[in-house]
Amino acid sequence: MEKSKVLIVGGTGYIGRRIVKASLAQGHPTYVLMRPDIGLAVDKIQMILSFKAAGARVVEASLDDHRSLVDAVKQVDVVVSAMSGYQLSRQLKVVDAIKEAGNIKRFLPSEYGIDPARMEHALAPGRITFDEKMKIRRAIEEANIPHTYVSAGCFAAYFAPNLSQLGTLLPPKEKVQVYGDGNVKVAFMDEDDVGTYAIKTIDDPRTLNKTVYLRPSENILTQMELIAKWEKLSGKFLEKIHIPNDEFLASMEGAELFHQEAVGHFHHIFYEGCLTNFDIGDGAEEASLLYPEVQYTRMDEYMKPYL
Repeated sequence: MEKSKVLIVGGTGYIGRRIVKASLAQGHPTYVLMRPDIGLAVDKIQMILSFKAAGARVVEASLDDHRSLVDAVKQVDVVVSAMSGYQLSRQLKVVDAIKEAGNIKRFLPSEYGIDPARMEHALAPGRITFDEKMKIRRAIEEANIPHTYVSAGCFAAYFAPNLSQLGTLLPPKEKVQVYGDGNVKVAFMDEDDVGTYAIKTIDDPRTLNKTVYLRPSENILTQMELIAKWEKLSGKFLEKIHIPNDEFLASMEGAELFHQEAVGHFHHIFYEGCLTNFDIGDGAEEASLLYPEVQYTRMDEYMKPYL
């Protein structure tokens, strides 16, 4: 079967660059959107040039120029968004362009984390991210755009080597904070594997109009299991400081907005178990079961370079 042509929006971002590489590696004609207002962002320009050297095609279009966006969309079969942060709501412009173009066989909006459809109860201020993602979903479904939603859990670089400590990306040396009893199951994912699995879904009829969860069995770990893996790798025993849920939530009071958002997300992940406390039922699939050929990275392997 001929590989779909893929346009990636947000291809220079943290996950976007991995999706570009995965698309190229899997043999898809790969188009990367470059915005004309890229300005002096030299790192992004150099990254786009590296994509071009690897075989990607660069398409210039602006989210603020509807016609240019429609023209870009018409060149491909699939659109994958990796826009993040304050850009999330601007995906509505991509939805509008897809709707007018009328040729797109699959759209993957920017999700890749906690499933927003399960987060109606999420704490403010962090819930705004889930609300915005649900707004995009509603627009996609109202426009009858074929889609796949990818829920990838915790990006390893932010949660694994640091043993899921707030405020650092490096392993703790002597003490580690443990959320509650540390026995809530969490899904950890190598970011390159997120890109690989996302691209795997785009031509797969089994994933059409479904949510695909990235929950490979060997990467479903409790925080205590993650800590034990690090202790085995490093040969060092860490003092565990258990933080009760109410004490952890109290740390939001008077804190900066970013910290409040982080605490809210950590609460849902490590105390409530929002990534694993449900069965994957109808209307959803699990990626490692769909694609057993993918040799995903286990967390002990991921953490080794941090020794």
